[in-house]
Amino acid sequence: MKKKQWQGWGPDEQAEQHYLVQPRALAGGGDVRHVSEFLRASGWRDKSKTGGLLFMENPDRTVRVAYDPSVLPGGWTIHGQADGPNGEWSAHLGPQTPVEIVAGLTDTLTRARSAHAPNVWAPLQEQHWHARFEGEHYMATCPDGTAWMQYRRDADGSVMWWSGAKDQQGNGWTAHFSPNTPMHLVQAFAAKLASPDPVMRPRGRVPHSAQIRTWSVSVKPSQLRAWQQSRITAARATAWARNSARSTRPRTTAHPHTPAGGARTRR
Repeated sequence: MKKKQWQGWGPDEQAEQHYLVQPRALAGGGDVRHVSEFLRASGWRDKSKTGGLLFMENPDRTVRVAYDPSVLPGGWTIHGQADGPNGEWSAHLGPQTPVEIVAGLTDTLTRARSAHAPNVWAPLQEQHWHARFEGEHYMATCPDGTAWMQYRRDADGSVMWWSGAKDQQGNGWTAHFSPNTPMHLVQAFAAKLASPDPVMRPRGRVPHSAQIRTWSVSVKPSQLRAWQQSRITAARATAWARNSARSTRPRTTAHPHTPAGGARTRR
């Protein structure tokens, strides 16, 4: 285990031990506030109950994000209502899905959709995942084999996206996305899944697995708060820009009424 020391703090705070964990897919669930605080700062309604289910709803009440570890199988449920030609959709992610990967999907829900056509496989290919057909399914696995992304086509004709991670001891998680899940959301999830960057976990919250690598780091509470605040600030800035664009959008005005027999100007 390697050890790193963060520099530049004042003398009044006591550093706390944390760990950087790779691969991120096996880092464990993490703090759900990584997801919820970003959504709240983006203007989502928090309908959670104290000590119970996390439940958040977007401003126009068309998408809901919930987290419930108390039921089986538990974990994350993201649900979107039908929108014009797009049908109702849902995604379910196990409780041990790292929050940084969940946020790949949920953060994207707060932003305008890109004009570029989404490609779920692109971020996986960039990280040298191995892609192949397995019968009717198309599968991509990470270089060490611990995480996967699969497009499933079953014998009854049903299709879905299926993903997850598992170590040699069988510890891990799975996620699945309904066929109507917008592809740009699945791509955002895949990008965070494939990212080689480690994620941070406090002491006592690192899974016991022979397939993870850890680095011990000393972090002061003010540093953690600063990192969290920068994420919240970014969410608020995006929400402000979105709301400003809506408020300055020109309104359509009705044409003035022309009395009967009155002259009309042709264009």
